Amino acid sequence: MRSPGTRQAATEARRAQIASAAIAVLAERGYAETTFEAICEHAGLSSKRLITYHFSSKDRLFEAVVQQVVADAAAFMRPAIQAAHGARAQLEAFIRSNLAFVARNPGHVRAVQQIAFNKAPVGVGERDAAIARLVALFEDGQRTGAFRSFDCTVMGAALRASIDAMAERVVEGADPGVCADELAELFDRATRAEESAGAGDGG
Repeated sequence: MRSPGTRQAATEARRAQIASAAIAVLAERGYAETTFEAICEHAGLSSKRLITYHFSSKDRLFEAVVQQVVADAAAFMRPAIQAAHGARAQLEAFIRSNLAFVARNPGHVRAVQQIAFNKAPVGVGERDAAIARLVALFEDGQRTGAFRSFDCTVMGAALRASIDAMAERVVEGADPGVCADELAELFDRATRAEESAGAGDGG
């Protein structure tokens, strides 16, 4: 008999398997053709009941897809951001690592785009959380004097929207390094304090 911990791990592994298969099918076939049957075929599952056991509806599955993409991106970006010293360097690391993730995982981006383009009511919480993390970064930079005074929520939303727009271009073949260079320069100029223009903040 399996322990509760073993059952929980098995459940999480199955949910992750299904979400990963849904990402692949969304990216390859599009929203309309991402059926439970197609996901079963891609994942090698014997019955769609193995999906409905874990996800009560397509919307619940797509919520898991967005959460999986966000988690994968965060894990990819974390080392670069943690290695950066100072708010300005962390801001640049955030931009560069985010677009590097996009370049390496275009299927993840296409999957989320398919969900968003078809107005599925998922992903709002993850987007709000992403902006909140940027707000925290900007507020920290303002406290240390690296950033000028500005509305951190507005700036966070602007950066998130800019990265999302560049992500579409990268998926279509644009050079992620060039896109990252432009965004890093743009938001460094938009946020840095006057006294930081030549001195930096240790980053």
